[in-house]
Amino acid sequence: MPTDILPDPVNKINAAGDADASGKAGPGFAKIKFRSSYQTQVSRTVSGRGVAASPGFHMWEFDINYNPITREEFEPVGAFLEDRNGRLKPFFVILPQYSLPRDNTLAGTINTSGALAEGSTLVTHTGRTAGNFSVGDFINFVDPSDSFHLKAYKVVAVPSTTTIKISPPLARFTTSGSNIRYTNTKFRVVQKSDVIEYDLDTDNLYQFSLSLEEIQP
Repeated sequence: MPTDILPDPVNKINAAGDADASGKAGPGFAKIKFRSSYQTQVSRTVSGRGVAASPGFHMWEFDINYNPITREEFEPVGAFLEDRNGRLKPFFVILPQYSLPRDNTLAGTINTSGALAEGSTLVTHTGRTAGNFSVGDFINFVDPSDSFHLKAYKVVAVPSTTTIKISPPLARFTTSGSNIRYTNTKFRVVQKSDVIEYDLDTDNLYQFSLSLEEIQP
């Protein structure tokens, strides 16, 4: 089945475009610039008092830079991106700094212990057998009743051993018993431009970068 994860040293791809552990590895990232972007409106009264509201959405944005690479290293990623048709087809990225929880002893199949309303920030969970979530971890919710809940969330506080606080607030209602994915967290993204370009230097090395933004179905 064709992979929808950007090829990297862990997520390999074969000539058919399928995820394949024995396929070609994508190059590692040389540098990542990461942004958290909220849509907020701020107005001020004559006296200078500020009034803020957030009527819109939140998204994660990041720029990925690669070291100069050979054509053999470039093509798995280059072909994958061409197949996305610019911004037409979203794909997933797993960022290496968020692929594992900060507490490497965290274990268990962890699920939500109650239904969560859209806009919630506190998540109670069950199933943890060792370790705990840490501030800075990223998670996804795998809801069997909602295959469109693909947002990535950051743990911003750990009030107790069974509760985490996340940011941004939940984008969708989440049913009780939904799995909390805390390893290989996926960011669903599109490129910010329909143009795919690279530089080829005199040593026949490819230089390119990606500018991506999160998008939900």
